[in-house]
Amino acid sequence: MCDRGSGCSRKRLQNLPKTLQKGASQSELGEGLPSTAQAAVLRSINLSIQDGEFMVLVGPSGCGKSTLLRLIAGLEELTGGNIWVGDRCVNDLPPKERDIAMVFQNYALYPHMTVYDNLAFGLRRTTLGDRQTATPQGEKNWGKTLLVGATRTLPKKLRYVSDRERAVEQRVQRVAQMLQIQPLLERLPKQLSGGQKQRVALGRAMARNPQVFLMDEPLSNLDAKLRAETRAQIVKLQRQLGTTTIYVTHDQTEAMTMGDRIAVMNAGQIQQLATPLELYNQPANRFVAEFIGSPPMNFLPVQVKSPLAIHHPQFRLMLPEVWASALQSRNGETVLLGVRPEHLSISTSGDDRLSVTVEMVEALGNETFLSVNLAGDLLQVRVEPDRTLRMGEKLWLGMAIAKIHLFDFETGAAINP
Repeated sequence: MCDRGSGCSRKRLQNLPKTLQKGASQSELGEGLPSTAQAAVLRSINLSIQDGEFMVLVGPSGCGKSTLLRLIAGLEELTGGNIWVGDRCVNDLPPKERDIAMVFQNYALYPHMTVYDNLAFGLRRTTLGDRQTATPQGEKNWGKTLLVGATRTLPKKLRYVSDRERAVEQRVQRVAQMLQIQPLLERLPKQLSGGQKQRVALGRAMARNPQVFLMDEPLSNLDAKLRAETRAQIVKLQRQLGTTTIYVTHDQTEAMTMGDRIAVMNAGQIQQLATPLELYNQPANRFVAEFIGSPPMNFLPVQVKSPLAIHHPQFRLMLPEVWASALQSRNGETVLLGVRPEHLSISTSGDDRLSVTVEMVEALGNETFLSVNLAGDLLQVRVEPDRTLRMGEKLWLGMAIAKIHLFDFETGAAINP
């Protein structure tokens, strides 16, 4: 955790518990919990986000990631801890004074306003303006503001345009050009496609030039092709603007392809905070290992036999010497062996091979996934696409020993070599 004023962090969240009172949504409280009960949704959240970083919060539905985002935005009441934006503690500040812009899952566009007015709405109601070119104090003239509003629906030549309104128009045009939505400025939201609505929602946040962008599953309503295109566009825009961004998603593909770092959440706690490849190669526990990766990691209970052997009723493996110290005190213990589908391959018979029966074949063209049965345990396997396999066929599988993972059977914590 960085010290206050060090400049190394744009946003710091310190030990945030969160209690939802009566009236909170069932998804946030958890299935089966009475609406009158109180529940700690977030526990021991301690997170520093660097200036200009793209941070992704990922986890299953109900894990608390959207609640955390709403706390940062000021849309939920904080019951403990501190939230810092730069050198300001924003706990007691209303949302409009936090210099934060949020993009919602349902776009939240004003249906009676044009795209132009949706983009300009926040700018017209803030004195913050652009931090580099702040609005002159002389523009805070209520008469001019009323005149601008009264003539806004008139033909362009008859409208009164103040200096402030000219600054708003320049900002809107700049953002529209960046997002390539200039031809849409006079349309209403009902005349837009899903992808266009999403770009307008992004533009409304960008126009305010905030210190922090908050994005709550903004792509979940788009189809697969458009989601991939918009995902790339968001990353490109964030790199271009250099604005600190916190992005919430339940899609681990989005998390892996977008984030500089990823915070994996479960049951209101951060399970691991790391770069995408570190999460994939060095998961902190079974939950992270199973959540990151598609298809998810396979798990099998095995017994440790000192010094470097692990036994399963169907196979026996000898591990590299690097595992010696980690397994020295676990002789005779049952641990979980984790192996990803891409680290299993079709092989020949042997003591260290897995004899399996094919139960399902999913041929996707560029790759093929198998669901196989190993003495009652179902495993997922990724194989080359040109391999022809049939349901019921018997195979031998080899395992990439250098890529396996071991986890404590009781706690799920990773056992690192």
